[in-house]
Amino acid sequence: MSLPPSPTSPLLALRAAILAYLATDAVLARLMGGAFRLTEEPPRGAGPVYALFGDAEIRDESVDGARRHRHVLGLTVFARPGSTRSAVDVAERIADLLHDAPLSLAGHALVRLDLASIAVRRDPASGETRAVLNLGAITERLPA
Repeated sequence: MSLPPSPTSPLLALRAAILAYLATDAVLARLMGGAFRLTEEPPRGAGPVYALFGDAEIRDESVDGARRHRHVLGLTVFARPGSTRSAVDVAERIADLLHDAPLSLAGHALVRLDLASIAVRRDPASGETRAVLNLGAITERLPA
């Protein structure tokens, strides 16, 4: 007897949908140096501009029998050395693309996705500039 497939994590479903949606934008790829690069870990041997999924938190926000989750999700864009603009341009493009984006999540529906902030920071040790996007989202688990 086989077990039914387990539901996809709402966080992983949201990340996969963001990744798939952003990967189709040629302008974003150009701003990143010719190839779209959003990953979980820094790409080996490749310099900036690239983006990483950052810290994330999900909370149960179920209401009236609907299984909902509130997400706080970070994306960090690493700039080319000496070019704060390279990170800011990519962060702004990502924010523009995700505004009202028709994201398709496996096993979940996107109820809402908002940009909470973009913060630009310089790492004191390395001198690297980073732009950090903070996103807020609400997802709802689809019935099996």
